[in-house]
Amino acid sequence: MSAMKRKPVQQKSQIRWKRKVLAALLVLLCFASLVLMETQYPQVVSLSSLRHRFIVKPKIAFLFIARNRLPLDMVWDAFFKGEENRFSVYVHSRPGFLLNKGTTRSAYFLNRQVNDSIQVDWGEATMIEAERILLRHALTDPYNERFVFVSDSCIPIYNFSYTYDYIMSTSTSFVDSFADTKEGRYNPKMDPVIPVYNWRKGSQWVVLTRKHAGVVVNDTTVFPMFQQHCKRKSLPEFWRDRPFPADPAKEHNCIPDEHYVQTLLAQEGFEGEITRRSLTYSAWDLSASKDRERRGWHPVTYKFSDATPVLIKSIKDIDNINYETENRREWCSSKGKPAPCFLFARKFTRPAALHLLNLSVLGARRGAKSET
Repeated sequence: MSAMKRKPVQQKSQIRWKRKVLAALLVLLCFASLVLMETQYPQVVSLSSLRHRFIVKPKIAFLFIARNRLPLDMVWDAFFKGEENRFSVYVHSRPGFLLNKGTTRSAYFLNRQVNDSIQVDWGEATMIEAERILLRHALTDPYNERFVFVSDSCIPIYNFSYTYDYIMSTSTSFVDSFADTKEGRYNPKMDPVIPVYNWRKGSQWVVLTRKHAGVVVNDTTVFPMFQQHCKRKSLPEFWRDRPFPADPAKEHNCIPDEHYVQTLLAQEGFEGEITRRSLTYSAWDLSASKDRERRGWHPVTYKFSDATPVLIKSIKDIDNINYETENRREWCSSKGKPAPCFLFARKFTRPAALHLLNLSVLGARRGAKSET
């Protein structure tokens, strides 16, 4: 009987001992975990921040169309500096031209020329072919999400961060596009491939989303029609090199780069996906030429004496654009709020652009002191 009583007591004692051992092990495990967390936490935080730092952000591809070198490279150098993971650069210059240390002082443009450039003539379809070449190269980088066409006489008028946020804050392309009803540039030979109701006009300096850039590159319908039937009016000085027009008055003065992207997007049904204005300012000279036919063909070129803070402020203050042919006024906005219409401006000579850079009036955000 006493032996039977002793046995349950021993069992209870063993259970209590096992519980104490288990509790001790749990305490030891918790303590070890705390020590491990204490020692490893800085490394975990460091790895996390490192990973965050190297997450690739969507980029803006800047597509420069140049004759040879880029005379305003140092203005863009100042604009790009410190933002290397948010942009890429592609340059179309004449065939054989290289951007090396002898032709550019900016590291951002070194060897950034495309290797299959063509000879481009103003007012010819070669201009839109050059645009397609640039887009094709830029689309090979999967992180390029916006595509900005830039001329060799164009300057940025805000800093990179403001420009980036403005462009990336909307899912639309920025394409100056309006119905062309006055100038008779539409060639009826384009019909029925391009019906007149899809004919559009606007600035060639567009900003495209990746989707719309792909539409331009993959186009096999509209581009051939432009090559055949959209040609600028022949000028008397070129009649020796071209067939003499039967009736010059009846020629269609079609400038391909002022119609192509706009008409293509209308043709493909994407006008609802664009903001119908350009982000690049140009002042069109309506009186410089004595020839009525040529007035307004080229924008004003700003020289050193023109390059003042007042000029830049006047461009930044523009908040709406009037389209007479459509009886439409486009009020400019960004993120649902009123905003300046333009982020870039042209045409500037090298002395004028460098003078503005030295005056520190370029690159300021809206409302910054340097604007006043």
